[in-house]
Amino acid sequence: MAQNKSFTGRDMGIDLGTANTLVYVRGKGIVLNEPSVVAVNTLDGSVLSVGSAAKETMGRTPTNIVAVRPLRDGVIADFEIAERMLRYFIKKVTGSRRLARPRVVVCVPSGITGVERRAVMEAAAQAGARQVHLVEEPIAAAIGAGLPVSEPTGCMVVDVGGGTTEVAVVSLGGIVTARSVRVAGDAMDTAISAYVKKHYALAIGERTAEEIKVSIGSAAPGGSQSTPRVAAAVRRAERNVEVVLRGDSGDPEDTQALLPPDRCTIRGRDQATGLPKVLELTADEVRHALGEPVDSIVAAVRSTLDETPPELAGDIMDRGIVLTGGGALLRGLDVRLARELDIPVLVADDPLDCVATGTGRCVEDFASLRTAMEARPRRHDTVRV
Repeated sequence: MAQNKSFTGRDMGIDLGTANTLVYVRGKGIVLNEPSVVAVNTLDGSVLSVGSAAKETMGRTPTNIVAVRPLRDGVIADFEIAERMLRYFIKKVTGSRRLARPRVVVCVPSGITGVERRAVMEAAAQAGARQVHLVEEPIAAAIGAGLPVSEPTGCMVVDVGGGTTEVAVVSLGGIVTARSVRVAGDAMDTAISAYVKKHYALAIGERTAEEIKVSIGSAAPGGSQSTPRVAAAVRRAERNVEVVLRGDSGDPEDTQALLPPDRCTIRGRDQATGLPKVLELTADEVRHALGEPVDSIVAAVRSTLDETPPELAGDIMDRGIVLTGGGALLRGLDVRLARELDIPVLVADDPLDCVATGTGRCVEDFASLRTAMEARPRRHDTVRV
C-alpha cells in the first residue's frame, strides 16, 4: 500500500518494535506495518530484502544469507542494520528517490539507557529524518488506547510487545511510575521452544514456536479473551458505574469467547536421530511452558502497583488496567491478571496498533503532546531476564 503513494515531506511516527515496525504518516494514519527483519548477504554485506519478504526467509537461508533482527529486547542490537532498515521503510513510505527528510517521532521502551536512546536517534537521523523526537511506549500506548492521559487521574497501561513488557501508571501527561521487563512475546516463543526441546527432544524454529503460541497458547485454564471495550469502560468509570471483574467489559453481549483448540501438530528435527519428526502438542502443555514468562509479567504489574500513590491506585481500581501490544492477544492473559490482582483488566480496542496510533497522535498534535514526549518516569526499573 505504502509503496504506491507518496507522502513526501510529511511528519512520521515510527513504532520501532522488536517484532514489527509500524509507520504513521501525518494526515494519513498507519501506512506501513512490516516485520523488523532484514535479510543480509554475508559475503558482501548487501541487503537482499527487508520486512515481510525477509521474514519469509527466517530459518530457510543458505550459509551466505542470514535473516537479522536488528532490535532485541526493544532496543537496537545491530546499529548499521537498524539504520538501513529504517532508511528502507522511510523511503518506501515517501515513495521518492530523493529522501524527504521528515520530522520523525520514534517510540522507545521506558527503561532504555541514555546510550540506547542516542542510538535510536542517530539511526533515525542517518535514515533521513530532519528532526528526531522520542516518546516512551507506555505514554504512546495510553494515548493510542484512548485513555485520558492529560487529566489528573491515574491510568495504568500494560504494553506486552515483542521484546519488552512496559508497565506504567500515567497521570497529567507523564509517567508516575513504570517498570520495563524484558520478557514479552519473544520470551514466550523461546519458552515454548525450550519446553518442546526438553520434553520431546525436538528442535523447532522461532516461527513454529510463534505459531504454537498464537494457535493454542493461553495464560489461564480455559482462558477466554474479552472483546475490548476500553472507551466504554472509561465512560463507565466516569459515571461511577461498577465494572464487573470478569476480564470482560461487563456487558454479556460484549463477551466473545475465543477458546483455543485442544492441540496442534508441529514439525521439527528429532535431536536423537537428526530426522524430521511430527509431534502433537496440547494446549495444557503450552500453557505450562508459558508459565514463567506470564508469571514475570504478573510480577511486574504487581510491583508497579506497589509503587503507585494511593490516590492513583484508587483511580486504577475504578478504571481498570488496560492491556496493549501483541501479547495482549494471548488468550486468558486479562483473566489471569484480573484474578491475581483483583482489579478489572481490559484489552485495548486495537492492541496491535495502539503504540503506533499513540505515536501518530504525537505527530498530529505535536505542540500539545510535546510535554508528554519529554516526560520521564519518576522511578522505573529495567529488569533483564
